[in-house]
Amino acid sequence: MKLQLLTGALALATAFTASAQSHVMEVNTAKPGAAVQSTMYGIFFEDINFAADGGLYAEMVKNRSFEFPQTLMGWRTFGNVQIKDDGPFENCPHYVRLGYSGHPHKHTGIENEGFFGINIEEGKEYRFSVWARCPEGGKATVLVQIVDNASMGEVQEQEVCYVDVVGSEWKKYTAKFKGKVTNPKASMRIFLRGFDKQPIVTTDLEHVSLFPVDTWMGRENGMRKDLAQALCDMKPGIFRFPGGCIVEGTDLESRYQWKNSVGPVENRKLNENRWHYTFDFRFYPDYYQSYGLGFYEFFELCEDFNCEPLPVISCGLACQFQNENRVPGQPDMEAHCPLDNLQPYIDDALDLIEFANGDHSTKWGKVRAEMGHPRPFNLKFLGVGNEQWDYKDNPVFTERLKKFTAAIRAKYPNIKLIGTTGPDSEGAKFDMLQPKMKEIGVDLYDEHFYRPESWFLDGVNRHRYDNYDRKGPKVFAGEYACHGKGKKWNHYETSLLEAAFMTGIERNADVVQMATYAPLFAHVEGWQWRPDAIWYDNSRSFRSVSYYVQQMYSLNKGHNVLSLLMNKKVVAGDPDQDGLFASAVVDNKTNEVIVKVVNTSRQSQPITLNLKGMKGNHTVKTITLTSNDMDAENSLDNPTRIVPIDGTASADGDKMTVLTDNVPAMTFRIYKVKK
Repeated sequence: MKLQLLTGALALATAFTASAQSHVMEVNTAKPGAAVQSTMYGIFFEDINFAADGGLYAEMVKNRSFEFPQTLMGWRTFGNVQIKDDGPFENCPHYVRLGYSGHPHKHTGIENEGFFGINIEEGKEYRFSVWARCPEGGKATVLVQIVDNASMGEVQEQEVCYVDVVGSEWKKYTAKFKGKVTNPKASMRIFLRGFDKQPIVTTDLEHVSLFPVDTWMGRENGMRKDLAQALCDMKPGIFRFPGGCIVEGTDLESRYQWKNSVGPVENRKLNENRWHYTFDFRFYPDYYQSYGLGFYEFFELCEDFNCEPLPVISCGLACQFQNENRVPGQPDMEAHCPLDNLQPYIDDALDLIEFANGDHSTKWGKVRAEMGHPRPFNLKFLGVGNEQWDYKDNPVFTERLKKFTAAIRAKYPNIKLIGTTGPDSEGAKFDMLQPKMKEIGVDLYDEHFYRPESWFLDGVNRHRYDNYDRKGPKVFAGEYACHGKGKKWNHYETSLLEAAFMTGIERNADVVQMATYAPLFAHVEGWQWRPDAIWYDNSRSFRSVSYYVQQMYSLNKGHNVLSLLMNKKVVAGDPDQDGLFASAVVDNKTNEVIVKVVNTSRQSQPITLNLKGMKGNHTVKTITLTSNDMDAENSLDNPTRIVPIDGTASADGDKMTVLTDNVPAMTFRIYKVKK
């Protein structure tokens, strides 16, 4: 028995030694391979989880133009208040009329609850604006207050500004004020007053708005600064907008229509947000799209972030998930645009390209110029449809895609077109659509996969792109995330598996040219979907571990792939690789070799990097993302619980530079070595 135990112990020790010695990764630094596109890592925006209104878009007033189907949703009224619908803006005709209450001690006015409250911070400056008139002539005064309805103190409100309204013509009035007390859950109350203590005059109010003055880039119709900064800090190469299922709509009426999102902000038509009713257990009947964050603002942000815009437009199909007949697999064609009526949708696509790239003498180029941007935005990419698919005997998507492709190629041959392989990463829909994308000749096709841990660790998916067709369309991994089985929150383990999967994206840069994690934003009080990259309430935000994984790749994407092999095989977590994943690139500007190693095993793993083509001693920069708690996540109260940590290591060798290290269990580490 003792001999058997000793023999077993020796065998175990020998196996561990062999395993440790086998983690030798050969990196060929002398022979750069496929180019890593500048668009490789980017951001996907969809107005889900209150991502636009109540999120990135800095407007604080809900239903500011009284256009919700329930016209006073978000508002409380008191005194003599009427709703009228003959206002100055064609697409937003509703407004409120405030009149004398009948008694000098009875007040008339309105109060807005904001998006889960209105965040006011002491000492910070805010801009109130309103379109107003006195329809019967004369003058009136509007008093604006910031109100704490939950106050236990003596002071309930702050009188912040007065606006004097003069005459019977509609005019825009603006006033600035500084917050007196910090309150993320305030309301905004507006009283009608008599001008200079004169009798009260009937007054009309439209497009009632409140913004922080300190928005991203200081723009009046601006973005919330901390959230836009988080996007900028990712240094994205591509920015996909506006979705997602938002593109399709539950029905065609609620699809995203880009033309409604440009022009004067006070005349942008309200859109129903399909996410407010999608999940009855996360139901938000007050979730609409003001289009204040529209296509013009999207293109501006792309310029700010120095990334390529990727708009996605409707192909005339509403959400197919929500519009199938009771017979499984049979579409309700009455929900979709008939093929012979598709031209207006194609025209919308052509007009969008003109809006982005056309000279100011063109119809839509002129609209862009009048909005403040005479120069073209230099659009290069366009996506057609979101998660559409064909049926066995009814090619409802591809027959439409062919029409879009023919029209766009004829007028704008340099635009790169993106199709889709449907909502699944594999299976019947995917297998049907993938070869059709090559047949139609799109430049890229969009793959989506929200999958559990087992999917990311499965052998087929660990090598997903290693065996893809090198001559077909390129791949856009347009929506993906690891969804923990039974969890679905932003815990560390799923983020680590995303990092491991991304080594395969990087290793196959000749096939994959774009990848965007999804969804991007979520309000902690108003989410429909998780996990998400960036979370926030009205005053704070935090970046999830998945965000930091994306940022680590984006900031270290390099310019060319380098061959990295272990025992003459790519490192993709195979059974003989002890849970290790790895990829390597070279950055031609910084002259650095960048190696990414992910250890998905539950024990530390010794590695050796043989940097072939390099010699001598080198100081190595390291960036490490690690945690001992697989369920841990960042939060509003602890936003930096798990963040990348900078460090150093050393590499040396007379004939070849060699780096040895011990990668902790469940850790993502980047090595950066100057050539």
